[in-house]
Amino acid sequence: GMMSTADISQCAACGNKGGDDLKACAACKLVKYCNVTCQKAHRSNHKKECKRRAAELFDEALFQQPPPKEYCPICFLPLPFITEYKIYQPCCGKVLCRGCVHAVEAEINNSLRNIQPHCPFCRIPICTSNEALTEQCKKRMETNDAEAFLSLGCHYHEGGMGSPQDLEKATGLWLQAAEIGSIHAHARLGRAYYIGEIVEKDMKKAEHYCERAAMGGNVIARHYLGLLEGIHKSNHNRAKKHIMIAARAGYDNSLKMIRDMFTAGHVTKEEYEETLRANKDSLDEMKSDQRDRTRAVDIFLKNNSSL
Repeated sequence: GMMSTADISQCAACGNKGGDDLKACAACKLVKYCNVTCQKAHRSNHKKECKRRAAELFDEALFQQPPPKEYCPICFLPLPFITEYKIYQPCCGKVLCRGCVHAVEAEINNSLRNIQPHCPFCRIPICTSNEALTEQCKKRMETNDAEAFLSLGCHYHEGGMGSPQDLEKATGLWLQAAEIGSIHAHARLGRAYYIGEIVEKDMKKAEHYCERAAMGGNVIARHYLGLLEGIHKSNHNRAKKHIMIAARAGYDNSLKMIRDMFTAGHVTKEEYEETLRANKDSLDEMKSDQRDRTRAVDIFLKNNSSL
C-alpha cells in the first residue's frame, strides 16, 4: 500500500491543501508541493524515498513489454533487427527489408529491358556515387530525419563507395541521431562504448545508451544490457530478464545464453520452453521467401568469395 499521487491533496512540506495547484515531484510522483521553495525545504526528508521510487518506476519502464515492432512498408512484415538485413533509403527516408530490395534488384537483372536500378518504395533511381548518396542523406537531415544521420554515420563507419572510413565523423553523426531520438543510434553508441570500438570503453555510457535503445525495442541493445548486468555487475537476475526478452524477440545469441543458463540450472524448464516458443514465433513472423532468398545469396557469396 503505497500512496498514489491521487491520495495526496496537500503539500508534503507545509501541509497546505492546494488541490489542483500542487505540483507532483517529477522523479517519483509520490508527493506534491506548492512550489520550488516547499520542494527544496522537504528535499532532505524525501530524498531516500524519492530515489527508491524513481528507480522502481525506471525498472517498470525498462522491463515492460517491448513497443510494437517496426514494419517494412512494402511487404508489411516486421523488419529484421540485424542491420545487414534492412536498408535505409535516403531518397524517401524509408527503412526497407533487404528481401524487398533484393526482389527489385533480381527483377531488374532478369529483365531484357534496360531498367535503371531504383528505390522499391519511391522509384527514384539509386545513388551510385558517394557524393550523390551523401547529398541525399543531407537533404533528409535538413528535415531532422534521425535515421538519415544514423545512416550517414554507418556509411562513414564502414567506409565504402569510394568513401574512406572516418570513425570520428561516424560517432558525431550517431550522437546527433541519438539526440533527435533514433533508438538504433542509441544502440550503436551503447555497443561502441561496451566493446571500446571507436570510443574509449565506458560501461556507464554503454548502459545509458543501451537502456534507452532497449526501451525503444532494440533487441541487440537489450542483449548487451544482459551482458552488462551479468558479467560486469553480477546482477544475475536482471541479466537473465534482459537476455530472456532478447531471446524471445528472436535474437540467436541471447537464445544460446538462455540454453546455457538452462543447462546450468539458472533457468527453469518452463521458462526455457516458453522462451523457445516465443523465439520461434518471432522468427516465423519475420520470415518470407524473399528474405530467405536474400540470405541464401549472401551465404553463397560468402562461401565463394575466395574463388
